Amino acid sequence: MPFQSELVDLTGPFVSGPIPGPRSAELLARQATRESNARTYPRHLPIAIAEAAGSFVRDVDGNVFIDFLAGAGVLSLGHNHPELVGAATEQLSVLTHGLDFPTPAKDAFIEAQLSMLPATMRDRMKIHFCGPTGTNAVDAAIKLCKTATGRGDIISFQGGFHGSGAAGMALTGLVSQKEPVSNGLPGIHFFPYSYCSRCPLGLTRETCSTNCATYLEHSLKDDLSGIPLPAAVIMELVQGEGGAIPATIEFAQRVREVTRELGIPLIVDEVQTGCGRSGTWFSFEQYGIEPDVIVASKALSGMGLPIALIIYDEELDVWAPGAHTGTFRGNQLAFATGVEAVKIIKRDDVLGNVVRRSEQCMDLLAPLQQHPWVREIRGKGLLLGIELMHPSSGLPAGDLAAEVQAEALRRGLILELGGRGGCVVRLLPPLNVTEEIMDAACRILVDCIDQLESKAV
Repeated sequence: MPFQSELVDLTGPFVSGPIPGPRSAELLARQATRESNARTYPRHLPIAIAEAAGSFVRDVDGNVFIDFLAGAGVLSLGHNHPELVGAATEQLSVLTHGLDFPTPAKDAFIEAQLSMLPATMRDRMKIHFCGPTGTNAVDAAIKLCKTATGRGDIISFQGGFHGSGAAGMALTGLVSQKEPVSNGLPGIHFFPYSYCSRCPLGLTRETCSTNCATYLEHSLKDDLSGIPLPAAVIMELVQGEGGAIPATIEFAQRVREVTRELGIPLIVDEVQTGCGRSGTWFSFEQYGIEPDVIVASKALSGMGLPIALIIYDEELDVWAPGAHTGTFRGNQLAFATGVEAVKIIKRDDVLGNVVRRSEQCMDLLAPLQQHPWVREIRGKGLLLGIELMHPSSGLPAGDLAAEVQAEALRRGLILELGGRGGCVVRLLPPLNVTEEIMDAACRILVDCIDQLESKAV
C-alpha cells in the first residue's frame, strides 16, 4: 500500500528500531564520502528519507516521524498536498521555465500575492522575481535600496539571519559563519534587537523603555555617531534562526518611525515568517507597520518548489533593465502551486488554524516553564521555540537542546535547533497540522525534556 494512503488516519509516529536504522546508516555513510562537509541536517537528524505526506515522513528503514521541521518552514501545507501536486502536474505539461516573460501562471501568481497584502499596500507595491533562494532576494533588496538612495551603508540587528550568500552572510549576526570568509561586504552596522529575556543592554523590563530602539534612533540622528545615513535598515520581526524571538511591538514601530522620518527604506525579511507562518500572511501585519521592501521565499510555492521575490514600494523602482537577474526566476511550477496554495489557505482558514494550533502548543508546553532549565517558551504562530539554559550560570544549554532533539527523533519527532549556542528547540510544523498531531508532538517533546532535565547537571 502506498505510504500516502496509510497517512489518512495517522495521528502519531512509529519507530521500531534504533536511529539510524541499517539502511539509513548506509546512505548516510555514502553521503559523507561524496557530499560537502557543509551538509547540516543529517548530522543532527541521522535518517535517510524515503517518502512523505502531510505532517509525516518515513525513512528507508520504515520508521515514521512527525515532521516539525517541514523543509525548514518551506512546506506550509505539508508534504505532497494532493491539490498542489495536481497543480504542479498540470503545469508540467504546459510550461516549466519562463525566465521573466509574462505567462498566465506568473500573472495569476502575482495577483494572488498582491491579494494577500494589506489593502493599503496593494496598489503601490511592485514585485521583482529573484534567483530561487531567500538569500538572493535579500541581495536584491539591498541592491535596490542602495540604487534608490545613492547610499551604501546598511543597518542590521544582532541575532538576525539573512542567508548564506555574500550579502546575506554579511547582514547575519552569526559570527562563526563569517569568520572563515575574509573581505565580507563592507558598511554593515549591527544594533541590539529587542531580545528582552537576554537584554543586549543588560536591562530588565522594569528598567527598560525599549532602549534598544532609543539607541538606534540616537545613533541615526547623531552626527558624531560614526554611522552615515544608511541605504536601508533590514530586520526580521521574528528572528527565526536566532531562536524564535519576536520583536516587541514598540520596538518595531519605533524602528519604522525613525526610518520613515529620516527617509531610510525599511526592509522586512519575511523569508521564514511569511506566507502565514506567524498567523497572518506576513508578520509585519501584527505590528501595525508597513515596510518599504518585503523579502519572501521559502513557503511561496506551498510545497518546496524554489521561488524568491521582493515586494517593494513603487517609489523605489529605479532599476535599469537587467539590474538584478537570475536564470531560474521564472519557475512556472512554483507559480502554479503558489496560486493553488493561496486558494487553499483562504478556503480552509489555514491562518485560523495557525492561531489555534499555536495556542494549543503553548498550552501544552506551558508546564515546561516551571523547569529550572527552561528560560522561555516563545514565538508567533507556528514559529515557536523553547530556550534552554544552565540554571546556575544562565548560559545557553546547547548540549541539553541537542539531547532533546536526539531523544525526540528516537521517539518519532523531527525538530530543529537554533539560537545562541544552539540552545533553542524550534518547532516549524506545517500550517495545516491537525489538533491530534500537535497533541502527539507536544507530549513527546514535554516527555523528552522531563526525562533529560532530571539527568542534567
